[in-house]
Amino acid sequence: MPQCILHHVRFAGMASCVPKGRVSNLTDCPLPMRAERERLVRNIGIEYRRVAQPWQCFSDLAFDATQSLLDDLGWAREEVDALIVVTQSPDYLIPATAIILQDRLGLAHSTLAFDVNLGCSAYPFALHLLGSMIASGSVRKGLVLVGDKASGPHDPLFSDAGTATALEFDASAPPMYFDLNSDGSGYQAIIKPVGGYREPISHEHLLARLDDPLAPWRRAVDLVLDGPAVLSFSTRRIPPAVEALLSYANVSKDEVDYFVFHQANRLINETLRKKLGLPEAKVPGTLREYGNTSGASLPVTMTARIREQLLAGPNRVLLCGFGIGLSWGTCLVDINQACFPPMIES
Repeated sequence: MPQCILHHVRFAGMASCVPKGRVSNLTDCPLPMRAERERLVRNIGIEYRRVAQPWQCFSDLAFDATQSLLDDLGWAREEVDALIVVTQSPDYLIPATAIILQDRLGLAHSTLAFDVNLGCSAYPFALHLLGSMIASGSVRKGLVLVGDKASGPHDPLFSDAGTATALEFDASAPPMYFDLNSDGSGYQAIIKPVGGYREPISHEHLLARLDDPLAPWRRAVDLVLDGPAVLSFSTRRIPPAVEALLSYANVSKDEVDYFVFHQANRLINETLRKKLGLPEAKVPGTLREYGNTSGASLPVTMTARIREQLLAGPNRVLLCGFGIGLSWGTCLVDINQACFPPMIES
């Protein structure tokens, strides 16, 4: 879509929730894989991952984040006009997880509730979607819940997390700037090829196989990730997108307090930082402790790394998510006097 501005939308608060369970990529793996994992941790920067219990869904983590945020905000349940859930880990194929959470959270029947299927780039898209409703005047207060249950028992990259963000109408709020993009020609770079209507699951898809003795056993239903393609896409598309949005907003890099990027891996994120000429202090990261939390990585990073600074006073933050689709989104948000509960562990 074209770059755009949203007026009268205030960033009211945000909360993040991660599972209590923590897995080490170095020690919680078969001994023959230890040397390979040590190399991997050096390259991708992910030493620990947060892994939900088998009974926990993304919606359970998002529920806890939302409860904490609503308590901090002091919002009454009947004040929430919209509840948008952005995830690739729904409770069920049908009905929408947002409908279930509307009831669990005790929100009014008049609450607009629906799901959006999007992963690593989700957060800027989610802010724009709810923000557009607020800017149009159809919604006064709303919530977007973003995250995934993305971890696997042997996968070294992905972690689980659920987040909640509150936006509200405010005639005096500074503008939000957005740049959102999609390139479906690269859809096979990050894909679960089995499980949809294109190729429904059958019993053979659930059988694990070993294609590489140095890699874990894999099933046909598992995620397929083309690392080189994702690296090329990210380092080629993201720097010019960031520069373009700053130019559109007429804001210099020095005028931005923090640049928060999707936590993909160390190589990608360091390449982006260096290409954009950004100092390390302005680019917080959570890869080592939290891994790749998919669409939740931007709010998780803000909560874990710059929460105190965001609570202390006005901050201008550039948020950039990128990945599955392929898709990438960037937004520039001024945050002041917003609620940021501490990281929740559930």
